[in-house]
Amino acid sequence: MTSSSRIAVRELPLFPLPEVVLFPTRPLPLHIFEFRYRIMMNTILESDRRFGVLMVDPVKGTIANVGCCAEIIHYQRLPDDRMKMLTLGQQRFRVLEYVREKPYRVGLVQWIEDEPPAKDLRPLGAEVEQLLKDVVRLSAKLTEQNIELPEELPDLPIELSYWVASNLYGVAAEQQSLLEMQDTAARLEREAEILTSTRNHLAARSVLKDTFNQNS
Repeated sequence: MTSSSRIAVRELPLFPLPEVVLFPTRPLPLHIFEFRYRIMMNTILESDRRFGVLMVDPVKGTIANVGCCAEIIHYQRLPDDRMKMLTLGQQRFRVLEYVREKPYRVGLVQWIEDEPPAKDLRPLGAEVEQLLKDVVRLSAKLTEQNIELPEELPDLPIELSYWVASNLYGVAAEQQSLLEMQDTAARLEREAEILTSTRNHLAARSVLKDTFNQNS
């Protein structure tokens, strides 16, 4: 991106969603039923098919200031003008101000992206990928289910960082923090911490399970 496009601002229709954090390159299926968002989607489909997804904190009731642009890839109209759609995360943005709130929010947004890395991130990416494999292997062992990582795990460190962040469950505030980071290395390092903690927890449970099985 050129510096001029990096600081470009534009108006973007905004779709706040409780505890949903969208990341670039990641899919987000949606079921649109609320009247104001049906209006919004019909308007978007006549233009560039893009809107912004912002996480709503259900406890505080606040809307995040940093989100991710979504592009409508497929959609299907259902009875009562409801819609099912598949969207895909594009670039991230920061809301500078709200232009209007009715019938749906529209914000003036500025695109944001990660700073160019100061070092080769492939070793860090490889470490995160190995931790992922450990977590999946231990989860499969504990649940006695066949759990596998997708074969097409992203190669690029930045895309891997988005993939891992989008697949964390039940930690929307942590995901939001990862979305707001503009340092790929910092995002991968934080994910390595989360995965290490998860792996250690699962390993301890696995040892207990094996012990109980031997004793029973």
